[in-house]
Amino acid sequence: MTVLTTEYSVQKLAHLQDATGLFPAFRSNATIFYRRPDTNVFFTAITVFTLQSLRSVVSSATQRVIDQIAQKAQRAYPLFQNKDGLDTYNFWPTRPSRHFPNGYIFRHFEHFRIPDDIDDTAMVYLTQTTVPSPDKLIWLKAKLSQHANGSQRHQIRNTYTDYRHLRAYSTWFGKNMGIDFDACALSNMLYCLYHFDLAPNQHDTDSLTYLRSIVESGRYVAEPFQCAPHYARTSLIIYHLARLMAGFSIVELEPIRSRLIADAERALSRTHNRIEQIVLATSLIRLGEVVPEIDTRGIERDFEGFNFFIAGLLTAYEQPWLRRFANRPLMQMRWQCEAHCWALVAEYSSLAGR
Repeated sequence: MTVLTTEYSVQKLAHLQDATGLFPAFRSNATIFYRRPDTNVFFTAITVFTLQSLRSVVSSATQRVIDQIAQKAQRAYPLFQNKDGLDTYNFWPTRPSRHFPNGYIFRHFEHFRIPDDIDDTAMVYLTQTTVPSPDKLIWLKAKLSQHANGSQRHQIRNTYTDYRHLRAYSTWFGKNMGIDFDACALSNMLYCLYHFDLAPNQHDTDSLTYLRSIVESGRYVAEPFQCAPHYARTSLIIYHLARLMAGFSIVELEPIRSRLIADAERALSRTHNRIEQIVLATSLIRLGEVVPEIDTRGIERDFEGFNFFIAGLLTAYEQPWLRRFANRPLMQMRWQCEAHCWALVAEYSSLAGR
């Protein structure tokens, strides 16, 4: 078996960053033979975040490469800042709005212009080279509370009945967008809040309750789309939860550790895509387990069959008869990013001691 070195993977992805500071990504729907280049901040921010988490264990030369990547990414972030100048961030450019860039149809419909979200906002905050001021962080915490479930008379409708009372954070900051619970997005925002040591409130507690319950109930295995509609795979829910639990001591999540390990081991034994295997192996290492070494030679062959993020074209609708079709491949866009795949390889190689 051979594991590519962390330094090798970082060098590979560094060459993919364009002049704007972004990493190229594509959105696709194989069912309708659709594939377009996509301009978004998400994959750049999560790639930078992953690299920065490795910085302390790589050579000084690779540290310089990571720092250069992060500095270049900073130049692109303002393009995705809230259209009114607030300190939240959007998946796509906002001024002017460029939803579904390089497309021919969806970009003409206001329905597909999404509001700012907690996922992109968390990752931008975590990867900025300048630490956010205390006032900015206090503002963010208040902003999250304003859009959480049960706030502003908004109540979630598209989750399990026994979760509808939870005052957990919604994925979206938009006034007119329905409340949405996504386990991976919640994990990212909670990571951000813990990282900056912000005092927990009821929204944090209820968000953790949601995360714990979807694992304890087995729902995240049986219906991953319902638990994390923008990631929609058990492996990715495990990955985000394991990263959060490895980063911080969170007593509310400790009861699910053994279940996460068992489900990750079972999934690892069944999947054939090596990037998927890496996601699960990385999660298991973070949860304190020893895993078999994954051969990463020629790993690029597995990139195309892997997606880290999806968008359900009907996810935003709260009507049950429409959401019944939301998890079908025809109604989903899938995103691929070569640079982020290399970041996942680098992350695994680092944790595996390579």
